[in-house]
Amino acid sequence: MRRNKNLPFKIKPKYAIVVDGDCEFWYIQMLKRNERLINVNLEPKIPQKKKLSEQYELVIELSKIYDKVFWVIDFDVINSETRSASKGKQAAIHKFKDYYDNIEKNYKDVHTIINNPCLEFWILLHFEMTSKYFDSCDKVIKKLKTHKSISDYKKSQKYYTKQGNDIYLKLKPYLKQAIINSNKLKGFDFQNPDSGLSQMQLFFESDNLKRLIE
Repeated sequence: MRRNKNLPFKIKPKYAIVVDGDCEFWYIQMLKRNERLINVNLEPKIPQKKKLSEQYELVIELSKIYDKVFWVIDFDVINSETRSASKGKQAAIHKFKDYYDNIEKNYKDVHTIINNPCLEFWILLHFEMTSKYFDSCDKVIKKLKTHKSISDYKKSQKYYTKQGNDIYLKLKPYLKQAIINSNKLKGFDFQNPDSGLSQMQLFFESDNLKRLIE
C-alpha cells in the first residue's frame, strides 16, 4: 500500500504596491480580479497621507514584512512641486532622488517605478511607441483617445472596474507590446526629466508575474 507523502505547504509570496492615485489602485485590483491563478498575493496600498516623505516611509516599513515592494510614482506631481518650490527649500525632485538612491543602494527587494507624467503614459505604450514628453496628464489622455481601442477612456472607477470590460481586460491583448515599448525607453534621467517614460514593465517582469506576458 502506497504511503501518502507529506508535501511541503507552499506560501504565496506577498507583493505590496504603493500607489499615490486611484487609477493605479483600480488597475492592480483588476489585475487581481482577472488573474486569479498567479502565484503571488498582490496588495495595492494608497497612503492615507500622500506626501512624498510619507509614501517613502510607508515603502520602507512595508519592506520589512513583504517579499517585494513596488513604489509607483506619477512624476507630474513631483515636476509641478519642483517648479513651484520656494528658494532655499529642497525641491521635490531632489528629495525624491535622495529616496530613490537610498532604495537602490540598501533595499534590493524594493523597486521604484516611475511614470512620467502619469499612469496613462503606460496605457499609451500599449498602442504606440513614443518617448514624447507630455507636461500634463490631460494631454496624455487626449493622445490616448486617438486610438480606437481606448477612445472611450475615462479616469473613473466605473470605467476602470466595469465587470467584463475593465481596464485590465481592455489592455491585456496589448500588454506584451507595452512591455516591449517600455523597454526601448531610456531609464529616468534626473538631470533631464522632461522625457516620456513608464517603468511598469519592471512590475510585470518580476518573479511570479512573468507568465502574464508569455
